[in-house]
Amino acid sequence: MAEHMLVVGGGTMGAGIALVGARAGYRVELIEPQTGARDRGREHLEREASRSGETAALDRIEWVERVPARSDAAFAIEAVPERFELKREVFMALAESLSNDALLASNTSSLSIDELADVTPHPERVLGLHFFNPAPRMELVEIVRGDQTSDEAAERAAEIVARLGKTAVFAADTPGFIVNRVARPYYLQALRALERGVASAAELDALARGAGFRMGPFELMDLIGLDVNLATSQSVYERTGAKRLAPVALQREMVSQNLLGRKTGAGFYQY
Repeated sequence: MAEHMLVVGGGTMGAGIALVGARAGYRVELIEPQTGARDRGREHLEREASRSGETAALDRIEWVERVPARSDAAFAIEAVPERFELKREVFMALAESLSNDALLASNTSSLSIDELADVTPHPERVLGLHFFNPAPRMELVEIVRGDQTSDEAAERAAEIVARLGKTAVFAADTPGFIVNRVARPYYLQALRALERGVASAAELDALARGAGFRMGPFELMDLIGLDVNLATSQSVYERTGAKRLAPVALQREMVSQNLLGRKTGAGFYQY
C-alpha cells in the first residue's frame, strides 16, 4: 500500500483525519485554500497532537492550497462542508489528479455516495469513509458502499481503516447511513423540548448523561458545529421526507446568528 494520502478540507474534521493518517505512518497532504481555516486547523492539530503525545506525527502533514495536478496518493478523503455542489467539484478535481486505481472517499454524513460517484470516470472506486468528531479519538468509521462501489474498493477501504486503528462498519448508501439516521431524534427531540420550554439545554444534557450518554445533545451539537448538524438534518429530511426528521426553527436561527458552538465561541453554551 502506498504511503501517501490526500485530505481535502482543513477544518476540525479534515485536520483530525489528517492526524489519524499521520500517526498511522502515512505522508499526508492536507488541502485547504483559505488562510484563516489553515491557521485554525494548525491550532487544532497542535492541541490534539499535544494532548495525545503524538507531536512527531505533525511532521508527516503538509498543508497545501489546492488539489495537485497529479498525485501518487493511494487514496483521498474529502472533508469539506456538507454542500453537494462543493463536494462534487472536489471529486472532479480528485478524479483528474489521482491514478485510475486510487480510492476516492467522502466523509459526508448524509449525502448520496452514488450521486458523488456519478461525476467521476471510475465510480467503482468511490465510497464513503465517514469519521466521527473528534476523529483522533472516536473509534468508529462507517464505510459506505454505493451501488457502483466495487468489492475490491470496499476491501481496500477496510484495510485502510484497520491501519488507521479504527473500527469499521459497512453501511448502505441510505439517508444518514447508520449513525446519523439513528442520531437525528436524539438532537431533534431535544431541540423541540427546548423550544417548548420543557427544560433548559443544561438540564436536558444532564438527563441524557444520566441515561448513560457520554455527552448530552446540546453539548454534542456545540462540539460538532450547529451548521454541520443542521446541514445533516436537512439532508436526511430531504432524502426521507419524514416530518419527524425535519430541522427545527431554533437550529436555523442559531446558525443565521453564527452561534455554531465551540468553533465560534458560543452556541448553546459559551466557550
